[in-house]
Amino acid sequence: MVGLSMLSDSLTFFTAFRGSRTRSSRWAAQALVGACLLASTWPAAAEDVARPKALLAAQLATPVPGTLFICGGGVLPPAIIDKFFELGGGKNARVVVITTASITAGSPEIEEKYSHWRGREHSSLDFFHAATRIQADDSVFCQKLESATAIWFVGGNQSLLTDAYLGTHAEKMFHAVLRRRGVIGGTSAGAAIMSATMIAGGKTEPVMSTGFGFLPGTIVDQHFRKRNREERLKQALQLHPGHVGIGIDESTALIVRGRSVEVMGESDVTVCLAPTPQRVASEIRLAHGHKDDLIKLSRAAVARSRHEFPVADKQIPEVKEGTLVIVGGGATPREAVDQFLSAAGGKDSPIIVVSNAFGDEPPEEQKVCGWLKDAGASNVRQVHARDKQELAQADLQTWLKEAKGVWFTGGRQWRLVDAYLDTPIQSLFQDVLHRGGVIGGTSAGATIQGEYLVRGNPLGNEDMMAEGYERGFCFLPGVAIDQHFGQRDRLDDMTELKKIHPQLVGIGIDEATAMIVRGTTLEVVGRNRVSIFDRGQDATDRTGEFEIVTAGQRYDFKNHRLMEQAIVEATATK
Repeated sequence: MVGLSMLSDSLTFFTAFRGSRTRSSRWAAQALVGACLLASTWPAAAEDVARPKALLAAQLATPVPGTLFICGGGVLPPAIIDKFFELGGGKNARVVVITTASITAGSPEIEEKYSHWRGREHSSLDFFHAATRIQADDSVFCQKLESATAIWFVGGNQSLLTDAYLGTHAEKMFHAVLRRRGVIGGTSAGAAIMSATMIAGGKTEPVMSTGFGFLPGTIVDQHFRKRNREERLKQALQLHPGHVGIGIDESTALIVRGRSVEVMGESDVTVCLAPTPQRVASEIRLAHGHKDDLIKLSRAAVARSRHEFPVADKQIPEVKEGTLVIVGGGATPREAVDQFLSAAGGKDSPIIVVSNAFGDEPPEEQKVCGWLKDAGASNVRQVHARDKQELAQADLQTWLKEAKGVWFTGGRQWRLVDAYLDTPIQSLFQDVLHRGGVIGGTSAGATIQGEYLVRGNPLGNEDMMAEGYERGFCFLPGVAIDQHFGQRDRLDDMTELKKIHPQLVGIGIDEATAMIVRGTTLEVVGRNRVSIFDRGQDATDRTGEFEIVTAGQRYDFKNHRLMEQAIVEATATK
């Protein structure tokens, strides 16, 4: 109650200063409001880490439809401004400069400051400043924004921008520029407003507010290294779990297109992830020319705000219902095909082939379904959902509810994660097993079936572990599955994974080889072998050891050994 009373008083104080363009008075008011907000909500802060999955999913970043050009302040090199104009359309660029963050907004002084921009190649360059929210909500006043290909927010006070435009027609026009594949750029305050969760001020203790959300799932800070703002950003991340911290130094730009982030300029960008009880804080410094993946970073931040993964306790891998057919890539053994069709209920049973791992666009149906049809399957459909609308299609859900078999093609496993993880469709996949059906897959379609996903990095398949892409579909719990194992010499990778996560059972499958899993029993078919890294409950000092299982042999996950060995030992005791 004390906190609420303080908040009421501080809001009255803040309202009195809202119209002021004096930075110190506005920030003092904001600081008081921020402190009272923290005081009134502090007991719940520890609960943020355990927020519902649906709420965390809402924080996950999505690819930017256009381009964001986010600068950390200071003197920007001419090459950075040239790049902004180039991305904005070059000679066809229609640039609008938003001056509202500056205390000289709307004056000839601010336009003179940017007069050298007129010397660059462009179609038009206009200045825009709404002195009131009524103007910002007036469609006639905002006409300059309707045809803009590039918008630039000048530096100053970010709260002046959000006070003027948040929730108005002008803000809708800003977002429309991105939707039509334009560019939104800004420096200093114009960088801070890029994120929905915005740092409005404060030196080491952040005063938090709401920005425009052009870059969801992030908190952006500027003048980062120049003004020693590492602590401020770290505290902001602690207050808002599940966000990626992005600190941009002066004379530097972060360019975001789709899911790609790239750095340009004289200094660097620091990407921060908050610490958890299981993971230390992460800082990645990206210098000029360096790239990263926005969705990977966002998934890592959201994963850190969830419960521990993978769980510390060892699990016995078991398929309680149905059958798994897991192929290591290359040619799929004919016996694996036969067992897949048999487990599905026969050649006339409804089968779904999921082809998202191939790429963004669906491949030709014959390429991914033809081999099943050649084997006699007569009821095969291809599924390649690309967005929420396609995921929600009634036909797709009906097909999966009727399916007796699902097959995941090869490609890149992270594409399957992006398309289906934590969606209702993932549950429908699992339901196929509950009905006694079969799930199969090859290469990436093999890896996705484990609980722990290996080689999930969207930037390349060399990394065995990629934070943010560590969760598979868990059709076979307690395992990490790698493929092309012997052919690509992946023994050392699996050994390293076991050192870090010894509770997992590591499985390496060679090409032209498959394992069939029912219950806790694994059977191998095909030309080569399966390597099983299973310490067993009594072998804590044998992390690097593995068992070789070849065609015709079976492995018992429950007893951690080849079934032939179990039979011999049982016979010897009689």
